[in-house]
Amino acid sequence: MSKIHGRRALTALAAGALTLLLAACIFAPGKFTSQLDVRKDRSFAFRYTGEILMMPLMEASKKQNFEPETCYEEDSFDERKCTDDEIAQQKQEWEKSREESKQKDAQAAQMLLGGIDPSNPESGKAIAEKLRRQAGWNKVEYIGKGKFDVDFAIEARLDHDFTFPTFEGMPMTNAFVQLSLRQDGTVRVDAPGFGPANSPGAMAGMMSGMAKGAAGGDDGPATLADGTFTIRTDAQILANNTDEGPKAAAGSTQSLTWQVNPRTPAAPTALLKLAP
Repeated sequence: MSKIHGRRALTALAAGALTLLLAACIFAPGKFTSQLDVRKDRSFAFRYTGEILMMPLMEASKKQNFEPETCYEEDSFDERKCTDDEIAQQKQEWEKSREESKQKDAQAAQMLLGGIDPSNPESGKAIAEKLRRQAGWNKVEYIGKGKFDVDFAIEARLDHDFTFPTFEGMPMTNAFVQLSLRQDGTVRVDAPGFGPANSPGAMAGMMSGMAKGAAGGDDGPATLADGTFTIRTDAQILANNTDEGPKAAAGSTQSLTWQVNPRTPAAPTALLKLAP
């Protein structure tokens, strides 16, 4: 395989990885503050204020510029200056490939987003309007380029699992925070959306790096998160992965706090024991 064909193959693979990455991570936190209050009597309150980033809209808003590939001598494969005709042909192939990739990504995104076209500049406003109809979304404003300014707050009882965020008509959204109720009276709190790259594993890291290369930037979900996640509870804390452990809070409660940023080593998690 020649160097040029190898590079084109890598570009195609990166575009495919980007589509898969979007499927795994549609939403990501930006600048935010989030707090979860869990009481041992099974009442809880959750709040998230700040930015939510919609990755397909962010990718659609990025501008890609053509960059000529290196030309080589056919016999020696030494680098040489490209002719005007070769550059013109490269640009034509690049534009064709880019258009095909945009169409494929748009089709995949529409399947994941309930028919919403991320290339439509009005899509963000339509999503914000739709979210404002759902319970808990006290404020949803579309800032532009895939970024939403939100205030979400809800109170309920832990007689069922809870996931944030959920979007009507979008069946494959990824969770920022999950509460999983167990039969032994414990509840597991996981915040996968506040973890590194929002996805564990070497394959996810490889895909993330390839997607950055395809998009031509470093502003992926893992580098844009900047906030704090706090759990306050009067229940027994059986396990957690904070650096400093629980701290005394108001009344008889304890608090667990995680700083969420590009240096976050692992997604926040805790296990709480509720009252019988």
